[in-house]
Amino acid sequence: MDKLCRGWNFTSNHSEDAEGRIVIIWRDSVSVRILHKSSQSVTCEVELLQISQDYSFGSAPWIVGGDFNQIIHHAEHSLADVNYLSSDMVELKAWLTQLGLYDLRYHGPLFTWSNHRPEGPIAKKLDRLLINSLVLNLFPNALAFFHPPLISDHTPCILDLAFKIPSADNRPFKFYNYLSKHPDFLQLVENAWAQAGSIVWNLTGLCWKQKQIKGDLKTLNRENFSQIQKRVSEANRLLTDLQVQALQNPSSQIFEQEKNALQNWQFLRDIEESYFKQRSRVNWLKEGDQNTTFFYRMVQTRLSFNLIRTFLLPSGAIIADVTQMSLHAVSHFKSILGPSPAPSPVIFSSTRWVSSLTEFTCSPALSLQMTAVPTAEEITSVLFKLNPNKSPGPDGLTSGFYKASWRILGTEVLNAISNFFT
Repeated sequence: MDKLCRGWNFTSNHSEDAEGRIVIIWRDSVSVRILHKSSQSVTCEVELLQISQDYSFGSAPWIVGGDFNQIIHHAEHSLADVNYLSSDMVELKAWLTQLGLYDLRYHGPLFTWSNHRPEGPIAKKLDRLLINSLVLNLFPNALAFFHPPLISDHTPCILDLAFKIPSADNRPFKFYNYLSKHPDFLQLVENAWAQAGSIVWNLTGLCWKQKQIKGDLKTLNRENFSQIQKRVSEANRLLTDLQVQALQNPSSQIFEQEKNALQNWQFLRDIEESYFKQRSRVNWLKEGDQNTTFFYRMVQTRLSFNLIRTFLLPSGAIIADVTQMSLHAVSHFKSILGPSPAPSPVIFSSTRWVSSLTEFTCSPALSLQMTAVPTAEEITSVLFKLNPNKSPGPDGLTSGFYKASWRILGTEVLNAISNFFT
């Protein structure tokens, strides 16, 4: 063995079996502890933590694929009786989490292995294609395809690192909360709101004025915060140049420029963090200092999993052309929401019949409370409790916009909402 694998460690079960049918070989970088030997098996323990530390898998892009021979959740088993998390599932999941690996977005069946036994059919997800977050930095459009197994028990997997993503021509407006930090934000909103028309008293007028100010908000964002990562990088470069000058040739003018550059860099870093935090939809992280990298990785992961790349038709065909996808989407929702060619006759049910479906009835006091018009204080309280990073409504404006500009448009918002209930 020393001639074949010089410098390697090995063990075998020759002590338990003269023929020694099992041989385990490893390098010094791996710590192996032999637990038990027999003529049929060798049980050993490998320190996986040491492996991850030695090879620093988190510092380089890493793609791992193949048959793991173990599921990580009972949903990856076809039998309904398997509705629990076993120790093997928990151990594999913990190992993947420790190494920073997760499943790449894929097309194809959930289960990748089956026993092909008609008398006791079982299917599981044993095959996976895993990546770490650094892979998405290099290949944000990567996609895995699991195909039918044909003559094998396992499904083959094809990795496409340059999958073309269909892009829409027009993107809906979305307000980013960091805009409220710009020193000209309130003045811009006040001017645009005044130019949009007179005081409104209903939701129709409020919707109209909201549409009119979107152009000014887009301009503010484009001129000051577009390509925010590039702006942060340039601000950092300017700051470091000024700091070197201040050390080499100190002067009041250089120190003042350095101070302004530092403030600008810190301001843009806060904007960058706010941008990625809002897009990441991470709501549980409240405290911390400059979590931009974490939010950026969450945004990449969300985009990878949520982006619609193709449509699988009922016939089994896959379409990826953006025009065909748009036509199919419109046709699909028309069939669900649109009027049918031969509408069914309308059936009217009496209130007595509806009341007979449940024994519960509202008390007179509760009925009055449910039909009461909410007060201005109640409306304001509910709005200010909304999470500003939650997805906006159809108008693209988050609760953060209303909170920041409440002194300008709060009265009209209250008028419109109160009018809705009267």
